[in-house]
Amino acid sequence: MAADLTTIGFDADDTLWQNETFFRLTQERFAALLADYAAPDHLAERLLAAERRNLGHYGFGIKGFVLSMIETAIEVTDHKVPAPVIAELLAAGQEMLRHPIALLPHAREVVAELSSSHRLVLITKGDLLDQERKLAQSGLGEMFDAVEIVSDKTAATYHRAFGRHGDGPERAMMVGNSMKSDIRPALDAGAWGVFVPHDLTWSFEHAEAPGAHARFRELPNLGALPALIAEIGG
Repeated sequence: MAADLTTIGFDADDTLWQNETFFRLTQERFAALLADYAAPDHLAERLLAAERRNLGHYGFGIKGFVLSMIETAIEVTDHKVPAPVIAELLAAGQEMLRHPIALLPHAREVVAELSSSHRLVLITKGDLLDQERKLAQSGLGEMFDAVEIVSDKTAATYHRAFGRHGDGPERAMMVGNSMKSDIRPALDAGAWGVFVPHDLTWSFEHAEAPGAHARFRELPNLGALPALIAEIGG
């Protein structure tokens, strides 16, 4: 029964705080730097292809993004990219790594409220040091019972995380903005999956909604989460 819900997993980037916004701004800067070599749409396609190729090498996060921008710049300039352009791309990545955290609406209040009634687990993918930095700056760290920074999110990831830090996926819920990484694999593991869309979501994270799955819910924002948990009896 839903009343057995004991553990709630939260995604971090673009669920609790802004992230994709800074990637988009940096990509605009990238397009401006290479405007003499490629149209913005073509450049965006080449960059996305490089990011997909490189996920297995660099994983998710800013460092892999910067390396993919440099690789794309080399490709579209036929290996003639000026050194100052590469320097600008490196500087842009460093700025992203230093950027202060901006919590999304309701994040602090909802995490604080639910931390008194449920075990909370932050389950996020990306660069270890960067994710630790963002969590520390967010001021939310002490409200979580556990933090899992993973290379990818699969059904096995949720089985392990909710088994290690909770009572198994059947008594857990995953909340996030990525249908591909947060929702579908959590449902496959047997957990609840609560989709909270963000205005900007990387195309890699798009996936078809699970339709009429009994444990799938979609909310307009995090502020609606406590009422949903009360409604399903958790």
